[in-house]
Amino acid sequence: MIESRILLVDDEEDVRHSSAQALELAGFRVDAFSAAEHALEFISYSFPGVVISDIRMPGMDGMTLLQRIREIDAEVPVILVTGHGDVQLAVRAMREGAYDFVEKPFAAQMLAGTIRRALDWRALVLENRRLKAVAGKRDDIEQRLPGRSQVMVDLRYRIRALGAADADTLIIGDTGVGKEVLARTLHDLSTRANSPFIAINCAALPENLIESELFGHEPGAFPGAIRPRYGKFEHGRGGTILLDEIGSMPFDLQAKFLRVLQERVITRLGSNEQVPLDVRFIATSKVDLEKEVAAGRFRADLLYRLNVATLRVPSLAQRRADIPLLFLQLVRESAARYGRDEVEISQSMLAEIAERDWPGNVRELRNAAERLVLGLDAAPDDSARSENGNRLADKVAAYEKGLIASAIAAHGGALKPVYETLGISRKTLYEKMQKFGLDKKLVASDFSAENET
Repeated sequence: MIESRILLVDDEEDVRHSSAQALELAGFRVDAFSAAEHALEFISYSFPGVVISDIRMPGMDGMTLLQRIREIDAEVPVILVTGHGDVQLAVRAMREGAYDFVEKPFAAQMLAGTIRRALDWRALVLENRRLKAVAGKRDDIEQRLPGRSQVMVDLRYRIRALGAADADTLIIGDTGVGKEVLARTLHDLSTRANSPFIAINCAALPENLIESELFGHEPGAFPGAIRPRYGKFEHGRGGTILLDEIGSMPFDLQAKFLRVLQERVITRLGSNEQVPLDVRFIATSKVDLEKEVAAGRFRADLLYRLNVATLRVPSLAQRRADIPLLFLQLVRESAARYGRDEVEISQSMLAEIAERDWPGNVRELRNAAERLVLGLDAAPDDSARSENGNRLADKVAAYEKGLIASAIAAHGGALKPVYETLGISRKTLYEKMQKFGLDKKLVASDFSAENET
């Protein structure tokens, strides 16, 4: 049986240590963190524990941590610790999916009781998932990577085979197809599931600090290096390191990373001591790395060392038949996340969604589902089309834009008589002008030019 664990996050050192000590005396295994980002690295779909976080912290606060955890697994229990004035915020957090909250100062026994209930609930969630998988029902992988097309069936088969293999893996796919979701799935299927999952965006690393960020440094290694620092590679020991968009890694750094892959050791900047590195590397790329090799921008030996196993994630254009099913799932997830009623979607709506091009792939489709749930976008509907194929919504928008533009021009660009004449608020007028790209000065000047001619 996997041991339950408690992740405790609090930026105040005294509070963090005293709380951790009290929970350990109560019989819990506790990992304490001063920053939420570090705790997040241990969250996975199979995480067997509970997260306790202060609600107000510098950097990533407790509310943001809750949201990020729910993006990985909405059924990880999160208990928020609040000050006296934060109760209303904590109540909002409960509506957004927090398991519970405790108010400072709290009794250790009360917190321990809440933790035990949360651990029991989490154990039931994980056992229920296991039983569904054994019974042949839709399992975790299909939940994360849905689709009935043959390319998705084959992809899930390969993921199951590679998950426990612990082999370095290269994931290829267009922007937004879900490469990081696939990487997390591989991590959660492996024996490293309860160790850190460190995601490194190679394109976002500061060029002047990239080696220090990855390898760490000793005091005096460069100006400003006052104290020793673990790099991200060392921080991920025992777990999985995701190198997102590895094609963006600077060419001179690729040789050093190749040595890490081959020898599984690192050397901090300013040190001669080698540090053993027990990690699994997963790399992603949206570009064809073989073409990058041919262009001299990527090392051939690094590519051959990375692609021991390669997974290619299909774009939505390659599995168009999956789009309606995927959209429905994303709408359900969004409704649950925001505490909204599910939106009723007709077959004609789904047909139009399936016909659309989605260059942003699953990410763009998810954004569309969220906007629909939040009421920011009208649901697409084929019944709203006229006989010549123009959408009714487009015709209404064009008429509204023309009406507003005419009113602005008639009043010489003065907006107060415009919103009073049209019977709308000033805020509504500004929002519609922004939506339609109307500039009062340009509209008024165009009207004057037309009158002069």
